[in-house]
Amino acid sequence: MDAKADQKTSAATATAAPAAKNGERQSERVIIRTVGLKKSYLMKDVVTEALRGVDVEILTGEFISVMGPSGSGKSTFFNMIGALDSPTTGRVFIDEVDVAQLTAEELAYLRCHKIGYIFQSYNLIKYMTALENVTTPMAFGGVMPDEARERGMDLLDVVGLKERWHHRPIEMSGGQQQRVAIARGLANRPSVLLCDEPTGNLDLRTGQEILDILKRLNTDQNVTIICATHDHRMMNICDRLMWIRDGQIERLARRDEVHIEVGSIGGQTE
Repeated sequence: MDAKADQKTSAATATAAPAAKNGERQSERVIIRTVGLKKSYLMKDVVTEALRGVDVEILTGEFISVMGPSGSGKSTFFNMIGALDSPTTGRVFIDEVDVAQLTAEELAYLRCHKIGYIFQSYNLIKYMTALENVTTPMAFGGVMPDEARERGMDLLDVVGLKERWHHRPIEMSGGQQQRVAIARGLANRPSVLLCDEPTGNLDLRTGQEILDILKRLNTDQNVTIICATHDHRMMNICDRLMWIRDGQIERLARRDEVHIEVGSIGGQTE
């Protein structure tokens, strides 16, 4: 079935086609699609609408920066497309599979193999070495110990920490911990990497190093990267920018369509 034929494409998506890479148009295969995505929370008889109807398509190999003020719905959106939470209404498709139709076991498999997660606070296990942190997800992915160790060392090499494989988080800087977190996120070779403020706790130089690593992963390995951020440097490396405000997509634009002004992006104050 043609995915585009069974839904109404949002105006934002239709007017913001992804930028080209390496002089060629990216593959048109949709890896993540949301349809009428809504999420509400009930607290003390008060209903809060975190998402209010989000329709978006993200293509394989895209680098998407998701921006918006605190409380805009970015984290909720991430939880939905990362299969960590269920929408109140609407649907999430990952590789054209309706996530709502999956069993608990199938969901666990999807989270383990299809999606990698990187968090602002690193979330490393403090008593484990860098290598052990990276290889732990592989145990859940069914990777044999010898292969896991070899793959873990290769991933630490990718992020520039091969020589510090035996160090624990307390022995590493914030930037080094985030590098380990990136390697861990890639442990089971996911198609999609979800990054929640990956440079939020880092200084400018270290943050730029993390951005460079993410860009290389996107360019060299064709990993789809979706990054929630307030870091405007993301604009230099992403394909499209998405602004979420009040639970809705306010704007979706190609990088070359956006200009920066002091205190604003594209003339819209954040």
